[in-house]
Amino acid sequence: MECCGTTQLWNIFVCSWYNGKNMETLDVIAVGAHPDDCEIGCGGTLAALAASGLSVGIIDLTDGEPTPGSPSPEVRIAEAHAAADVLGITKRIILDLPNRRLFDSFEARVALAIEFRRYRPKLVLGLGGKTPMASPDHWQAMQITDAAVFYARLCKWDDHFDGLPVHTVSRLLYYPLMMEAGAGGIGELQFVQDISATFEKKLAAVRCYATQFPPEKAYVFEKVEAIAKLRGIMAGFEYGESFTSTKAIGSTDLFQTLQLK
Repeated sequence: MECCGTTQLWNIFVCSWYNGKNMETLDVIAVGAHPDDCEIGCGGTLAALAASGLSVGIIDLTDGEPTPGSPSPEVRIAEAHAAADVLGITKRIILDLPNRRLFDSFEARVALAIEFRRYRPKLVLGLGGKTPMASPDHWQAMQITDAAVFYARLCKWDDHFDGLPVHTVSRLLYYPLMMEAGAGGIGELQFVQDISATFEKKLAAVRCYATQFPPEKAYVFEKVEAIAKLRGIMAGFEYGESFTSTKAIGSTDLFQTLQLK
């Protein structure tokens, strides 16, 4: 596994330099292929993290346009920012990559890695897995996010990243969309986050996309609720969202981890 190989002293120097510039950072960044992916997949968790005082960002790789129900990209972008406000998101960034033609390319990897270097998140939430019978952009977004997390920490490549300092993302988690095949969301290295207190915010954020979910698609809101309820019940919550960890989750207090005290 390649890394930048910098010493701890160098990392301290870089962080001091960056903080000295008084540049905005984010604790958490969620990445979606299109506006509405993050809301559907992990909106309740993002709202909970924001409510806890963390700075939370969303990066959409595309603006999601064209789509049948939206009159213009400006309308879809306005919906996205309204949804972000509902969730308490600190910053929403929409990259200029092409909807329907999103591919895991060097240019796409670099575009996202630049944002990781700029905002220096500790945690990245990315789309997980394929979505059969739905947009192939989701699978491409997963690969782009994986690569961008890797690229963000590579040194001796500054000319590709606007001269921004290297940054190592501490954890990468995958969130699923509401595909029937993975509705349960339980498997190896998977866990469920309790979103009982923020589910209504999640649903309200999804409703912000009026162009995507007009009255004839009202069943989408029922589906969002049903899957959140299913995932919650499986872990003893009213509502939940599932995540897959890219590495083992450790515990120093098993009873606390299992919520037995």
